[in-house]
Amino acid sequence: MTSSPQAPEPNGPDSAASLASGSTAARCATASRAWAPARQAPQDRVQLRERLLPGWAPVAGWMWILPVLPVVLGAILRFWQLSRPQDIAFDETYYVKDGWALVLSGYEQQWPENADDGFSSGNVPSPTGEASFVVHPPLGKRLIGLGMMLFGPGDAFGWRFFPAVAGTAMIALVVIAALLMFRSPVVAAVAGTLLAVDGLHLTHSRLALLDIFLALFILLAFVFLLLDRVDGRLRLVKRLTDPKRPPQPDPYLAGPWLGIRWWRIAAGISCGLAIGVKWNALYYVAALGLITVAWDLGARRAAGVRMWFPAGVLKDGLFAFVSMIPVAALTYLATWTGWLRTSGGYHRQWAANNPGEGVQWLPESLRSLWEYHKAAYNFHVGLDATHTYMAGPAQWPILGRPTSYFYESLQNGEGGCTASNCSQAILNVGNPVIWWSAIPVMITLLVLALVWRRWRFDWRLLSPLALVAVGWLPWFAFPERTQFFFYALPYVPFMVLLLAAGVSMLIPGPETPQVHRVLSWSVIGLWLVLVLAVAAYFWPIWSAQVISYDAWHQRMWFPSWI
Repeated sequence: MTSSPQAPEPNGPDSAASLASGSTAARCATASRAWAPARQAPQDRVQLRERLLPGWAPVAGWMWILPVLPVVLGAILRFWQLSRPQDIAFDETYYVKDGWALVLSGYEQQWPENADDGFSSGNVPSPTGEASFVVHPPLGKRLIGLGMMLFGPGDAFGWRFFPAVAGTAMIALVVIAALLMFRSPVVAAVAGTLLAVDGLHLTHSRLALLDIFLALFILLAFVFLLLDRVDGRLRLVKRLTDPKRPPQPDPYLAGPWLGIRWWRIAAGISCGLAIGVKWNALYYVAALGLITVAWDLGARRAAGVRMWFPAGVLKDGLFAFVSMIPVAALTYLATWTGWLRTSGGYHRQWAANNPGEGVQWLPESLRSLWEYHKAAYNFHVGLDATHTYMAGPAQWPILGRPTSYFYESLQNGEGGCTASNCSQAILNVGNPVIWWSAIPVMITLLVLALVWRRWRFDWRLLSPLALVAVGWLPWFAFPERTQFFFYALPYVPFMVLLLAAGVSMLIPGPETPQVHRVLSWSVIGLWLVLVLAVAAYFWPIWSAQVISYDAWHQRMWFPSWI
């Protein structure tokens, strides 16, 4: 087997000298090194694997219990008194009824007046039979309806069951993601704990709303791609160093094709499911596709492949597109199966009623579906109605205007009220310690990833930063559209992964001086205690507990929270 020649280190002494010289030739030489293989290609499989997938640091066996604890905590917080309140809250008025209509007929229908009272009281009415125009795909509502099938449509526990399952599963997925990224059970436990006690995530896990399913499938796709990253690097090691492979003139010139990537196909399916909940998943799908290709390019470069960029684009990038985008499209189409198999859905007969219009080369059913999508798209882009709790993206990081999902005033003796006046509320305000800490941490990590040699272009920083950006920045392009704080929910898992990255940098190593060890663990411990204490403080207004009006008002830290 032929190995590539020694390539200069991009940040080595030669490049520093070249930068100092200031000559045009030196600057060009330095720039060219950024496109060279990272190091000389090793001939030993063990060396190559260690370079691409460094081993785990040894930890005590009991520490593997730590990542399980936040999952248990999160499940308790999400399922405890899940049917409180029994009343329909906020946009549950749409999704509970749509979910049950999908169970009954396969498509959304209109409902008689006061249907919400019927669901709340357990006397569920029947839909009118007339199709309803809805602007979100059916998958999230189908999952809500599935819970109602299991536990009954007149029980709030039933319509909130699968959101609670989704929220708990997300905590486990964040733990898995942190383990794959940072290889530390302590850091993984921190990441899981942060998601478990965040108010935005918690409230959405306890209500029959769509965004928790959107966030779940986006995070699941990311975890699948993390597993694909490991699998792809193992394949690269094996195929570059396998003595049984046919001899090649120079295996390190372009590197091998890595075959069918099943984890990547699974990510494509998950992306399709995310789009099947809400269309804004498309931003994340595009970002995830670019991220997974960037990881492959980095693997080839780190392995010493000389033509790592063109080879990565052709041998990895094209197949990544095929593995994810068509798979996601077919999966998304499958989420409309109920609408396609029935005849009464909104716009279902559009093609039959308009034979010479629309996209003529499509089958009649898909032509009708296409027109449905056009109508829904026009609704979304034209949505500019004012709302009491609307909040633009500039307000999200600072918790400027959280959404009130439920509020009821109670008098003494009503609903367990023991004060003269009581409040029962659900406010989706995030945990302030988590959200306000995330602002300086994310800025710091971005600077480190761009300028600090040790962390420069570190994938563990740039990948979640990119996913936070695509979940936040695009909303600035639609300032006239009605927006809410809960649109930030899909990027919350990546925000807590970045906070976990910051914690991983503070964790002392075995050779750290004792005074620094004590200081580091003290800072981490006190911050986590503060996170948990604030979560306990806000728990009553995250979970609709009956508290005195004064206790509720004390938790309204700013007038914009009311």
